[in-house]
Amino acid sequence: MAKIIGIDYGTRRCGIAETDDLQIIASALTTVPTNEIFKFLDDYCAKNSVEAAVIGLPVRMSGELNEVEEDILKFIKKFSNKHPKIRIERINEAFTSKLAMQTMIQSGANKKKRREKGNLDKISATLILQQYLENQRNILRNERR
Repeated sequence: MAKIIGIDYGTRRCGIAETDDLQIIASALTTVPTNEIFKFLDDYCAKNSVEAAVIGLPVRMSGELNEVEEDILKFIKKFSNKHPKIRIERINEAFTSKLAMQTMIQSGANKKKRREKGNLDKISATLILQQYLENQRNILRNERR
């Protein structure tokens, strides 16, 4: 099987997560400055078999999309042109930053590590990817019934 990557896209930084080859577990990979995201992804995709990219959908509490969605759509278009065989999936990323912070606190990360925005971004990407994997498992369970 090929890997699935998760991307928490931001205007300054992008958090990146990946699955194992069996697509069971999502793990934090890195944080990349947004202006270097394509260099990173091109290198990553050249070295790894990637089936899909799960990209956060920034939905506000009101149900409206956050203003960063316009930038995300431009990113997706360019990514799809560069890597047409990689399927793009979207998943609601509401509350991932809060959950990422809670995860860091529960794991015992000190204040210095919690203040590093890059840590928050890659954990958010992991949460986005893990939610996608869980949704896929639920779909499979329902189909088997």
